[in-house]
Amino acid sequence: MTGARARIRVETATPDRWSDVVAAFGLRASRPDSCWCQRFRTHDQPSNRDELHREVQAADIPVGLVAYVDDRPAGWSRVVPRATLPGVMGNRALRRVLDDDRTVWWVTCFAVRTEHRGGGVGTALLVAAVEHARRHGASAVEGHPVDVDRLQAAKVSGSALFTGTLAMFEAAGFHEIGRTYPSRPVMRLDLGTRRPVDE
Repeated sequence: MTGARARIRVETATPDRWSDVVAAFGLRASRPDSCWCQRFRTHDQPSNRDELHREVQAADIPVGLVAYVDDRPAGWSRVVPRATLPGVMGNRALRRVLDDDRTVWWVTCFAVRTEHRGGGVGTALLVAAVEHARRHGASAVEGHPVDVDRLQAAKVSGSALFTGTLAMFEAAGFHEIGRTYPSRPVMRLDLGTRRPVDE
């Protein structure tokens, strides 16, 4: 898969790319109990890092993507069927907006190394996430980004934008289907019915 810019490449997070997944998390990689993209899930592993490692090793369909800039790991994103995410399906505010379609996939998060923020890595990951979901039979892809223009803070930290930004999702062709909060739109891109194919 190829990102939006020529120097950005996006690949599925297969077991042989685990070290690249770790590198993509940047400074957070040194903390096993940082999020490691587990916020919307439950598990019984010793740490969040251990659980993501287990997922990457065991998944029949990769649960995430790794972005490379000039062949070096630059970012990560998780995209999976929405029905597999208890933190999404059990969220009362989201449930008021979402339907019960089990073929919808969800982009949960983006981790982009500090030196690559603002360089198109997040958008490349999102575009690749849509294609990954499409290849595996998704009817639509959704996400819950941040509308930066509606935030109160004058300066927003990168960690506050881990679900992506409204601008990213709009650039990738998503449309808004509702809001859980003034600054939190739910975005959707309808794909139509597609038959899954092998990676």
